[in-house]
Amino acid sequence: MKALAIGIAGGTGSGKTTLARWLQEQLSGSGRSLEVLQMDRFYKPVRPLGKGPFSDAAYEDFNTPEAVDWGAVSARLDEALEKRDAVIVEGFLAFHDERLRERFDLRVFVDCPSDERLARRLAKFKPGRYSQEQLIREYLDLVRHRHDLYVEPTRWHADLVLNGSASGGRGAAVLLEWMEEELRRRPTNSTRTKVE
Repeated sequence: MKALAIGIAGGTGSGKTTLARWLQEQLSGSGRSLEVLQMDRFYKPVRPLGKGPFSDAAYEDFNTPEAVDWGAVSARLDEALEKRDAVIVEGFLAFHDERLRERFDLRVFVDCPSDERLARRLAKFKPGRYSQEQLIREYLDLVRHRHDLYVEPTRWHADLVLNGSASGGRGAAVLLEWMEEELRRRPTNSTRTKVE
């Protein structure tokens, strides 16, 4: 039986990474190997330029499917599925590519209102490449529109939609319970490495 593959999608700042890390932490003592693949690590070296629909300002566009190296994501997933008992792929475009989406045993969409996602993005802000004002402008001018175009429609591919505003809620507990049961049903592959 193949390794368990979970996809977690949702808007930027919705709680995808927090959920994936929590699941990893909860399953760490299970004796099963689990790896989390963050799609943020699979951007192409050169991203397309996107224009804000109202301002016409140009931005390096991380929020479009053309910015992702889908072949690299798929190859890394193949590699992880050979080595681990379970793999979680998390990213706001995780359900956009049909070939990737169909490989998940369970698809989870983390839903969270746009203003809360912006507030979370600001809370993680570190001065450097962008000013806080530029981050807000880009979010309002491009990111939220890309969300409506590319991310929100993929929620219909989800098997489970979780409330990203309710951290550590019942939905996450139900997902964990389902994963534990699925892992119990699957034999441990002794060739797989027990690493996060």
